[in-house]
Amino acid sequence: MIRIFAALVSAITFFAALPAVAQTTSWVQIEARPTLQEAQERARSFGANLPDVVGYRLNTGWYALALGPYSRSGAEARLDQLRGTGLIPSDSYISDGRGYGGQFWPLGQDAAVRPDPDTLEAAEPQAPAAATEALVDETPAQARRSEGLLSRDERITLQAALQWEGYYNAALNGAIGPGTRRAMAAYQAATGADPTGVLTSAQRTDLVAAYRVALDQLGMEQLRDDAAGITLQMPMGLVEADSPLSPFSRYKAENDSGVTVLLLSQSGDEAALAGLYDLMQTLEVVPLNGRRERNRRSFVLTGQNDAIESYTYAAVADGAIKGFTVTWRPEQRRLMTRVTQLMRESFTTTPGVILPDTAGREDQSIDLFAGLEIRRPALALTGFYVDDSGAVLTSGALSQCARITIGEDEQATIAAEDTSLGLTLLRPTNALAPLAIADFRTDAPRLQSEIAAAGYSYGGVLNLPALTFGRLTDLRGLQGEDGVSRLDLATLPGDAGGPVFDDAGSVIGVLLPRETGARQLPGDVSFAASAAAVTDFLQESGITPRQDQPTGPLAPEDLGLMAADMTVLISCWN
Repeated sequence: MIRIFAALVSAITFFAALPAVAQTTSWVQIEARPTLQEAQERARSFGANLPDVVGYRLNTGWYALALGPYSRSGAEARLDQLRGTGLIPSDSYISDGRGYGGQFWPLGQDAAVRPDPDTLEAAEPQAPAAATEALVDETPAQARRSEGLLSRDERITLQAALQWEGYYNAALNGAIGPGTRRAMAAYQAATGADPTGVLTSAQRTDLVAAYRVALDQLGMEQLRDDAAGITLQMPMGLVEADSPLSPFSRYKAENDSGVTVLLLSQSGDEAALAGLYDLMQTLEVVPLNGRRERNRRSFVLTGQNDAIESYTYAAVADGAIKGFTVTWRPEQRRLMTRVTQLMRESFTTTPGVILPDTAGREDQSIDLFAGLEIRRPALALTGFYVDDSGAVLTSGALSQCARITIGEDEQATIAAEDTSLGLTLLRPTNALAPLAIADFRTDAPRLQSEIAAAGYSYGGVLNLPALTFGRLTDLRGLQGEDGVSRLDLATLPGDAGGPVFDDAGSVIGVLLPRETGARQLPGDVSFAASAAAVTDFLQESGITPRQDQPTGPLAPEDLGLMAADMTVLISCWN
């Protein structure tokens, strides 16, 4: 017990004294690693040539490797001495130690202020030395006896520290069984100690002290949000309360920490939960790439891209939907994975309490939901159904899209392309049942006859396609090209890919995107791939297009209804 007490006093004294040392000393920071195991391995490698290697946990959750500590002039001399030798990275730099937390290297030692290297004979790098063995502070039998003196709460804390470092993934129950033994052995192996599976008093102290330092830096504390009716562990060292905006109680990043939290609290049932599941995936805070899990009463969404990562949990109970969303920077992934786990495990709700619908004032914008930006596609086009399984014909370059959707969120893939005509055939991932399918005209339409193009002119702003009326001015392109018709029709970019109808509702072509080169044509000049060229493309792609002889003209309202059943929005996501 005396040994345990002394070790604890040593750890507490070191961490309390660290900020004062950081103000008067400097280090040569040489590297940072995201995991303790990696950092320890790299420290051991650097230490073979550099006896002054030290390691500290950073407040970002990463682990810094440095040389020192020295006075400022000593650190500068040490950097000058080693620069160009290849023993340290070329981008090494002088650090004042701000952000350094608990020391994890050398094992079982505290770094003292070293003499200035310019007073030492160190003109040449030292020869590689054998790695120093970690000091053994207890025999295995003594370690077992000291472990037996731990209380249940202390054993749970030990498991939590092993879990935090990534070695333990079972329940925190205080029972030291085979899983905990394996985790302790893995931790010992990673730190260069004999993997006995029984931590010595000093090893336990180092492990738990580092864990507590990390929690202190995060400011993990039990938060009770009375307005939202939610209680959970929160990293209050990284976030601060912001004004609520229904259905979210918001917590913004503190001091550019890169972390935000949204506590979700609203009335709703299982149907509302399903709708929320779809809605959340349209927000920029839930990137497209990530795990999606949903059952009848809860869901989990994760997302990753180059800018942010996020975790969302929501569940329905007692007539309310409650949960949370956390966002962070990609380099904080390891740290925030542990944080979200703590948040999820501690998440509880107060029945009958929800955030009022009037909380805050939402910016009335179609691009926002509760102040959060709604994800918009990189490109929005129009397409239309050409067979009973839901195959869709459109125009425009879609091969660079990370994801293509038909309508709201039906995933689709490119089945065929005709780059000369600018046509693309899409197949839905799941078979669809279209309300209407295109009927292509078999003979050439009459010049100067009335036509109409159906398209999502404004992307997804409108729920239904718009009809634009005009005339057929030529059965060839401006330079006499076959397979292209010229139209007297004012269109917008979103109309591209839509069907062009004659007055009887037969499809006479597919609207092509407007040219964006140096030549600017009049605004009412548009082009369409002709029906004959389109049907040839479809047949070559394995689709038998419907063909129809023209009948009497349709009223504009009837043509609009038919177009709405046949025409779909195509979105390209990146």
